Order: sequence, then structure tokens, then C-alpha cells
Amino acid sequence: MSDSKNVLGGKLESCCMDPITGFYRDGCCETGPEDRGAHVVCAQITPAFLNFTRDRGNDLSTPMPMFGFPGLKPGDRWCLCAARWQEAFEMGAAPPVILSATHEAALNYVAIEDLKRHAID
Repeated sequence: MSDSKNVLGGKLESCCMDPITGFYRDGCCETGPEDRGAHVVCAQITPAFLNFTRDRGNDLSTPMPMFGFPGLKPGDRWCLCAARWQEAFEMGAAPPVILSATHEAALNYVAIEDLKRHAID
């Protein structure tokens, strides 16, 4: 059982089990030394974000079964790279976030005020 904290200082909650997300594919936005992308922001995917990230070379909507990636659709929850969420925020394409499931490490990349303005929990 993890002792990780969310951006609010509470226990890190699960982001999503269907599709199963997280760098470790455990449903949580946990991070560790292997997670070079800091996949720590639990977000609810939007069409605008899918377009934004695809235009930057990371197509999240196309399934890649060989990597266990189902492809995302609007409404799915997913652990995003904190730097990509920040980039999307700066360009007006940031998806909503679930604060209780966003790892405190996100605060190394993103201001809590910006996350709160996009919170849906």
C-alpha cells in the first residue's frame, strides 16, 4: 500500500482502472525513478487535449495493443505527464484534473492554483 500524497496533502487516490492508467499500470498516478515523464496528473481527457497532444507527436487516441495501450477517448481518466499538462495549460488546452488522484510531485511542474482552477473534484 502506497503512502503517496496528492496535491492537497491527502492520500493519493486511484485515477482510473478502466482504462487502467498510471506509469505502473496500477490505476494510480504513482511515480518513481523509472518514470522519466512524471505521469502524475490525473486528468479527464477532452477532445481539445487529444488534438493538442497529437499535434505535438503523442497520439493518445490510437490504440497500441503491443504496449498494452487501449487508446483514449474523451471522458477517460488518465495519468498525464505533468510537463505536458502544463504545456497544454499554457496553450489553453488543459483537460480537467482530479486533485485527489494527482500526485504531489505534479507541484514540481504545475502551480496548485492552476490545478485547482481546472479541478473537477
